[in-house]
Amino acid sequence: MNKKPIVFVILLVLAASFVIWQRGAGAKPKKDLVLYGNVEIREVEMAFRGSGRLAALAVDEGATVEAGALLAELDDQPFRDSLLAAEAEVQRAQAELAKLEHGNRPQEIQRAAAALRQAEAVAAKAAADLTRQEGLAATGAASQKVLEAARAAQAETAAAVVAAQQFLSLQKEGFRSEDIAVARARLAGAEAARAQAQTALADTRLLAPEKSTVSSRLREVGSMVSSRDAIYTLALRDPIYVRAYVGETDLGRVGPGTRVRVKTDSSEKVFVGQVGFISPKAEFTPKTVETTDLRTALVYRLRIVVDGGSETLRHGMPVTVYVELPENTDAKKAG
Repeated sequence: MNKKPIVFVILLVLAASFVIWQRGAGAKPKKDLVLYGNVEIREVEMAFRGSGRLAALAVDEGATVEAGALLAELDDQPFRDSLLAAEAEVQRAQAELAKLEHGNRPQEIQRAAAALRQAEAVAAKAAADLTRQEGLAATGAASQKVLEAARAAQAETAAAVVAAQQFLSLQKEGFRSEDIAVARARLAGAEAARAQAQTALADTRLLAPEKSTVSSRLREVGSMVSSRDAIYTLALRDPIYVRAYVGETDLGRVGPGTRVRVKTDSSEKVFVGQVGFISPKAEFTPKTVETTDLRTALVYRLRIVVDGGSETLRHGMPVTVYVELPENTDAKKAG
């Protein structure tokens, strides 16, 4: 019996099995993607909103401060004086508005009524005198000049009565609505000035915006400072950001939310984080025409948010980032 065909078939089966094994479960998973970067420096320069003399410094370099902690104070006496003046102006405006809204006092109205009665009495006397002079003039006992004087006196007193009536009406009606609106506007302006003075006084206390570490103290007590002069530099602690770069060929394998492991050269501790941001553009502008090799030189910036690294990771520290690729995860689950 010829055994050559059988041996040939067996060799073909073995070769096919070897190829399947290499392409299947026997193939080694790709290694994790390794990136390199640095802990981002997140600092804020703390300055007063206003100007003044630096009265006190509450913390020194290296101190850890909580959100809202007092950092420094200005001499607040000028700001207190300004607030007192603003308070006085508000009280004056309030009194003026109350006066206009309440109208005239009863005594003022009574005085206007009395003036009207007096004017009416004088007018009645002038009218009677005119009647008498007209009778005398008819008999020739009074001259024309005297008669004209009596007529003028009567007209003058009658006009005085009308003026007194109008004055009494004004006293009863009170102030114009336009005058009251002006007084209300003045009060609003005074209250706004008082609020500004209160804000300026509150701004004499410099407070930490969030939990942070004092990187440097830039001024000393007694210095005259303005809003452009930083007093402290604070290093923000949470969250910790790592800046790393991924090549153009690996960009499609990393996305926002991808879990990563972060290690430093000074510790064996491994920190866990995730990709929070991927830059939409490369770090340099490519040429119009590029070869395939040149395109692979493009890199994109990543921002990685690290959990619980504020006590160990320092600003600017170099780190190594291990990105576990999805195919590795699938291979581990299969194993």
